[in-house]
Amino acid sequence: MRRFVRIRAVGLIMGLILMITALGVILISYFLSINSSELSAAPRRTIPNTDINPYGANFFLEREVEALKREETIRMASEAGIGWVKQQFIWAQIETQNVDFQDPANWKKSWGKYDEIVDLCERYELQIIARLDHPPAWTRQDNSIPDAPPDDLTDYADFVYGFVKHYQGRVRYIQIWNEPNIYPEWGNRKVDPAEYVEMLKVAYQAAKSADPNIYVLPAPLAPTLENFAVRRNLSDLIFLDEMYQAGAADYFDILSANAFGFNLPPEDPPSPDKLNFQRVKLQREIMERHNDSHKAIWLNEYGWNAAPAGVFSKEELTWKRVTEDQQAEYLLRGIELARSEWPWAGVFNIWYFRQVDNYSPDEPAYYFRMVDVDFTPRQVYYAVKDAAAGLQVAGPGYFEETHPAVQDFQNWLTVIDPQASGGAYLASSRAGDGLGFTFSGNSVEMITRRGPNGGKLIVKLDGRHVSEIDLYHPERDIIRIKLVDNVGTGQHTLRLTVSEETNKASSSNLCVIDAFEVQVTPRTAFPAWAVIPLGIGMTLISITLYREITRNGWRRR
Repeated sequence: MRRFVRIRAVGLIMGLILMITALGVILISYFLSINSSELSAAPRRTIPNTDINPYGANFFLEREVEALKREETIRMASEAGIGWVKQQFIWAQIETQNVDFQDPANWKKSWGKYDEIVDLCERYELQIIARLDHPPAWTRQDNSIPDAPPDDLTDYADFVYGFVKHYQGRVRYIQIWNEPNIYPEWGNRKVDPAEYVEMLKVAYQAAKSADPNIYVLPAPLAPTLENFAVRRNLSDLIFLDEMYQAGAADYFDILSANAFGFNLPPEDPPSPDKLNFQRVKLQREIMERHNDSHKAIWLNEYGWNAAPAGVFSKEELTWKRVTEDQQAEYLLRGIELARSEWPWAGVFNIWYFRQVDNYSPDEPAYYFRMVDVDFTPRQVYYAVKDAAAGLQVAGPGYFEETHPAVQDFQNWLTVIDPQASGGAYLASSRAGDGLGFTFSGNSVEMITRRGPNGGKLIVKLDGRHVSEIDLYHPERDIIRIKLVDNVGTGQHTLRLTVSEETNKASSSNLCVIDAFEVQVTPRTAFPAWAVIPLGIGMTLISITLYREITRNGWRRR
């Protein structure tokens, strides 16, 4: 009898082992059929102006005489995945005399060169961040310092207004002045945060008057430790704090900062008495103390200098030095660190892409470049190109209309709205205006708006017509709409186009695009048909085996 009990128990154990093995094989096969990218969505970037292409660079296109060289510069930048052109628009070259520089009679002389630069960037779908400074001589009595502010800030406000009006809808970001915490940017006088805030205020008000949807960035501050009684140069941290005390928070949309790495790796921690990449975190802390943490920080000048060893003295190496290998490695590590740990980080404008006789090889500044004057790429160029590859494809997750996967949106108007996802949305009422959204997944929803003036959007997937979405509704509301579903995993491109047709009840043809959400469902259905019976069988065998053992026991004689 006891032998029979043992045989029966062993049989139950073997059956249980077989069922566990079968269940394991089924579940492992199922999970292996799901791509790892399908299991997790990208974290949502909730601070406005952070869900963007992080790769930008500083350019000197205004110095380039030959149009072909300007185009080659921008073409190479585009191929490297650069999405932003930080470009100076020199006031002295646009408004050479105190005359109406918006007058068509002065048009070509005032705007010709810069119009060509804006046209060029638009052709390659690069967005411009315009630095507005360097006033003309007629704005000052003392012209011994060319970078000094004008005597009358109203003149600068008028220029800002004219600039924003001229490029309305084409240049969406402007920077007000540059490094006002040091000589000579603030002229032959002491630097003064309150004075700069007054400039920022009049410029901001003028810009928003010309275009309420322009983004205004304050001047980035030069990183420095100085804090002497005579304020010729002043610590960026002290200057920023005093800017906030003077009311600066009301007069900018995105903080602009400089972040050089000097000779330290990007992981080097910040300290008020040290200059390094992470010093920008101390500026962030100042923003938070002044309840301004809802804004992003964009880096105006970013990078490491790769001057050759043994050529320059310690005094000449203002930015210290690293090797070219380290320059490329540190630059990418810094962006990766910031994008993963700093939810407020936006654009990183590398200093610089390519220069035009700005610096000679016997100056350390020459060795920041991504591309040589003769268009030979440096290591940092190839590193950025590799890192930026794939940015224009959105995987699973929630993405703002500013994400690099959204393309060909130049004809759409950016509307700043605190109620919108990410603080802004894209809008168009013109039939034929379209944009693309490239994604990897099998389902996409769009966050949009309906209303009495809503139009219709034509939806195409990979060139095939899918549907037409009617955005008319008697009441205004924000909604989610499923654009495509079960399209099969892999890369796809949605094309959304404003239709010529409108709802008869609609007063207009307004189409709004606020955000997208990409979802991926497992390609293989969960094998419940096998898992459930196996689970029940394992449970029954386990109960039976337990009863056999406890009832009869396997006691030794």
